[in-house]
Amino acid sequence: MSTVDLPPARTLLRRFLLAPVRRRAWAELGWVAIGVPLATLCLLLVLVGLVAGFALTLAFLGLLLAPGALYLARRFGGMHRVLAGPLLGLRVPAPPLRPMEPGLGNWIRARLAEPASWRAVAYLLLRLPLAVIELVLLASVLVFGFAAFTYPIWWFPLDGELMPVYDIHTESWGLSLAYGALGALVLLVVPWLLHGLTGVDRLLVRGLLGPVTLSERIRDLERSRASAVEDATDTLRRIERDLHDGAQARLAALAMKLGVAKDELAAEPVDLEQVRELVSAAHGGAKQALSELRDLARGIRPAGLEAGLRVALSTLAAHSALTVRVDVALPERPSPALETILYFSAAELLANATKHSGASTVDIEVGPNGDTLLLEVTDYGEGGASVRRGGGLAGLRERAGTVDGWLTVLSPRGGPTVVRVELPAGR
Repeated sequence: MSTVDLPPARTLLRRFLLAPVRRRAWAELGWVAIGVPLATLCLLLVLVGLVAGFALTLAFLGLLLAPGALYLARRFGGMHRVLAGPLLGLRVPAPPLRPMEPGLGNWIRARLAEPASWRAVAYLLLRLPLAVIELVLLASVLVFGFAAFTYPIWWFPLDGELMPVYDIHTESWGLSLAYGALGALVLLVVPWLLHGLTGVDRLLVRGLLGPVTLSERIRDLERSRASAVEDATDTLRRIERDLHDGAQARLAALAMKLGVAKDELAAEPVDLEQVRELVSAAHGGAKQALSELRDLARGIRPAGLEAGLRVALSTLAAHSALTVRVDVALPERPSPALETILYFSAAELLANATKHSGASTVDIEVGPNGDTLLLEVTDYGEGGASVRRGGGLAGLRERAGTVDGWLTVLSPRGGPTVVRVELPAGR
């Protein structure tokens, strides 16, 4: 029976109060801020190209304009998909394109019949009105919150007169403090409202800009399965190598020393000093073998995970050379597979920060994020980290991909570096 790992009330209050200054809130605010101008420009160019292309169908130019507009739509969709990574914390793989036969006519037919292109057009058509609604609603709430929060300051210059924003008015300065408290509460709620609004964007990006057909999904799962099998094979090879070169070799040496000691005890006269040295060396070898076996078992699944992810990560932080702040806020305990991935991802990211970032402080946060579990590791170092083929971050991305998860990295020069690992909560 799984145990429930509830965050303390102090942690929940801290997350609520710090939400306006967290990176997630500002990233999602950036998504909303660029939404209207970016979607307007993209949709305008695509619609002009499509209308002109179909209007000039009988002319050769029209046969090129329409496929070109669809190509633009797909590129614009890809741009939104890429932006969704750092701004929405969402990684969506690009949809595969249909293979084309040689020849201009085949190219035109293939591009006009490309589902990914038409889905990108549908995304842009939905994105623009949604972006307008998000911007208007968010601006209205922000203006009211800021106006109400600062009303106790404006009360004196206004001499108690009606504030022109939302008709805010009180008879006395003391009553204006109630407006100030209400405005502060509204500003604290804005990040959660913003996250809810951008949740619709996440659904659109996943549904219209990623692979959605069954065959595409099967190919993606086959790649993930192959990666999981390869990872498991590498792990088994590592365990075999560590056992052969470490514990097995020490146990063999231990058996030899005990055999020599046995022969010495059977001899006449008995050399007690040599027997004592052999037994002492065997005892030391036994302790080293036990230590290596414990380390090997910890590399498969840390014992601390039996007590929950918070205990395991707190233990990991306690043994780090850096100052590590751990915040685990999970409504219920995830499956052992997800716990293991989250733990080893945090351990790898903490090791990277220790070796490469030059940071002295690292934040590790784990919590729900819609229908996913989110691990966010922030180091306040030099930045400049990226996912490179064969590197540690690429390995973490492949590990997350085995359960349909994803990894995103935001690491500008000068820092901080923020790595987010999101895993489907139902796995």
